[in-house]
Amino acid sequence: MEQHLRSDHHGLKQKKARGRKRLAPYGLTAPGVLWLAIFFLIPMGAMLVLSLETRIPTVGFKNSGYQFTWHIGEYGAAWGQAHTQFVRSLWYGAVVTIVTLLAGYPAAYWIAFKGGHHKTTYLFLMLLPFFVSFVIRSLAWQFILSDDGIVIANLERWHLLPQGFHILSTSIAVIAGIAYNSLPFMVLPLYVSLEKIDRNVVEAARDLYATPRQVFRKVILPLSIPGIFAGFLLTFIPAVGDYVNNDILGGPNTTMIGNVIQRAFLNDQNYPLASSLSFILMVGLLIGILIYARVLGTRQIEEYI
Repeated sequence: MEQHLRSDHHGLKQKKARGRKRLAPYGLTAPGVLWLAIFFLIPMGAMLVLSLETRIPTVGFKNSGYQFTWHIGEYGAAWGQAHTQFVRSLWYGAVVTIVTLLAGYPAAYWIAFKGGHHKTTYLFLMLLPFFVSFVIRSLAWQFILSDDGIVIANLERWHLLPQGFHILSTSIAVIAGIAYNSLPFMVLPLYVSLEKIDRNVVEAARDLYATPRQVFRKVILPLSIPGIFAGFLLTFIPAVGDYVNNDILGGPNTTMIGNVIQRAFLNDQNYPLASSLSFILMVGLLIGILIYARVLGTRQIEEYI
């Protein structure tokens, strides 16, 4: 009888342990799920509801309000008014991503493979300028690229640029500003990806008489693809939605979708239109990212974000 009770007690403890093991993954993911629900899903739902509302005309001294009417026509109006800015923002984001990848990959590669004991120092020096405010860095670019600034004025004085040359209020200035501010978001995941590469694999490729170019193309580059993908996400998405750099460095012909959304929200207080623009942008980015992830086939992206 005592032996039977002990076996039952042991079996009950095993069932409880198995139950705790099954619940452990849910407990570990609960904070992340809660975070996404509060700061992503709920705002997305609120934005969707706002986009389906209709402005109520002003009556007497009352301020105009909005009423939920399932009015989907705002999406057509949003696309009709801002499709040029949508396309321009996607183009700027793509160019910024390519520029930061071309500039950031060699830096991350050198730090990971040649940095030695000073890797953290090099990373700190690269990140040091970004301890300054985002707006101040953009204003510094405005000062550097202005017509009478230290760059353009001196190049004109040395006859390396034609007189009257200017770069502010152009696409080049906006892309340069966004790329500069986005560089760390490309370098850091690339560095993590390159640092995790097993050096024995690289040495094995060299022992098999692979040239340095073959080692990079067939070993290092494929193994760093998850970092490239993470850098793409962390760079492309903020670049597409950026509006500060265009306000400071751009002009009327460089307006991005972020500027349109900002004006609709803050200046015009047209919340349905602004929400429609934001929702179209968000859904478009999510679809593009899912397709990109499907094509790339990476499985380790969560390790680098």
